[in-house]
Amino acid sequence: MDKIKNDILIRNKRATFDYELIDKYQAGIVLVGTEIKTIRQGKASLVDSFCFFVNGELWVKNMNISEYFYGTYNNHSPRRDRKLLLTKRELEKIRRMTKETGFTIVPTKLFLNEKGLAKVEIAVAKGKKDYDKRESLKEKDDKRLMDRAMKR
Repeated sequence: MDKIKNDILIRNKRATFDYELIDKYQAGIVLVGTEIKTIRQGKASLVDSFCFFVNGELWVKNMNISEYFYGTYNNHSPRRDRKLLLTKRELEKIRRMTKETGFTIVPTKLFLNEKGLAKVEIAVAKGKKDYDKRESLKEKDDKRLMDRAMKR
């Protein structure tokens, strides 16, 4: 079987800035036909998306997958809620972690695996305070300066 070229990697850069990522999981995602075609074109966004539980199932909200250009009247709606696929054990562990105050579930990456299936990397995260964000920026600037000094 031929390997599928999977250079699609859509990131949520804002998540790493706003949240401290505690635990990461890879989840499958339930899509319709035109959605996977759009993801293969790289026209998706995870900005402002989050995950929530409904009846023991994990759903992602506000994930934008643009409409497929060649789609007909059967085209999907771009911001619909999409179900995530995880094992019962993983779902229960995530649910227990998010029961504590301050924890949330944030999608961090959307990618295609080696079989060509769309996967979402989600993280259980704790929100950062403003001073934590400033500290992260300082560390990033210091690292950049040190890298420049090493190259000289």
